[in-house]
Amino acid sequence: MSAAPIGLLLVNLGTPDAADVPSVRRFLAQFLSDPRVVEIPRFLWLPLLHGVILNTRPAKSAKAYARIWNNETGEGPLRTITRMQAEKLGVLAQGGALGSVPIIVDYAMRYGAPALSAGIEALCAKGCERVLVLPLYPQYAASTTATAFDEIARVLGKMRRQPTLRFAPPYFDDAAYIEALAQGMREGLAALDFQPEVIVASFHGLPQFQIDKGDPYRTHCETTWRLLREAMGLDERQLRLSFQSRFGRAKWLEPYTADTVAELAKSGVKRLALIAPGFSADCLETMEELGVDIRDLFLEAGGEKFARIPCLNDGEAGMRLLATLARRELAGWA
Repeated sequence: MSAAPIGLLLVNLGTPDAADVPSVRRFLAQFLSDPRVVEIPRFLWLPLLHGVILNTRPAKSAKAYARIWNNETGEGPLRTITRMQAEKLGVLAQGGALGSVPIIVDYAMRYGAPALSAGIEALCAKGCERVLVLPLYPQYAASTTATAFDEIARVLGKMRRQPTLRFAPPYFDDAAYIEALAQGMREGLAALDFQPEVIVASFHGLPQFQIDKGDPYRTHCETTWRLLREAMGLDERQLRLSFQSRFGRAKWLEPYTADTVAELAKSGVKRLALIAPGFSADCLETMEELGVDIRDLFLEAGGEKFARIPCLNDGEAGMRLLATLARRELAGWA
């Protein structure tokens, strides 16, 4: 085993195979059928999902995906960026930056392609007897981190010869993560032609009842927010916390990003910047929801200058973070 290569699998949420209605419908059907994502009794939820939601939502979502689609590669930006992260990490591995033994880096998606099963099987086919799974979710949530673990467990349950597995923990309070966020934020702000009066840190939302059941997600987000404020020397008024992507009528984590941005504009804030610390790669929720919908909301409410600072993606700070996390979790193997 000591001579066998080690597999490193980056895992992200996923994206449709194409920006058309059938592809988006397939993606949403898989995503919204996951009981970790929608915690409603199946006998109530599945008829609503297949009878109403999958017949109405895909058309709207397909139009949004089409506006951000990477036509050169024929894929959504989330897949493009995650693939580039894996490729760059692979180059670092080949140069010995992650350890002294051969390390093969690949990526997979929890929903859509490339599937987690394909990622694990491909690494095993290349001789990997040990695999480190690195979910690209800084803050833990049962609907992201846990469901990736569940799916990998199902994949391993069908294998006669299983690899030895490590599953990297969330890194919401990791010094390397906070440093990367701060560097990305400083670089993003320096590139603007205005100085924001307020910066909003928008995290993806969750239904409040999931937090009430014990999910630590909100605490993780608040910790990241506090540590980033300290790293940037900002107070709670200068760097605001909010949650986006509310779906349905249930109460979700508050304050909502849309309400926060509208209230800031109505209170007289004219210059606003927005970051999304919980996303490791830009995607529909950052590029379209935040970069277009929230921008338009701010300007219509009286704002004058708006900027969305990109996620860490495969930039220098982001790749240094991933390399640091990989080296730490590979310790003793590599």
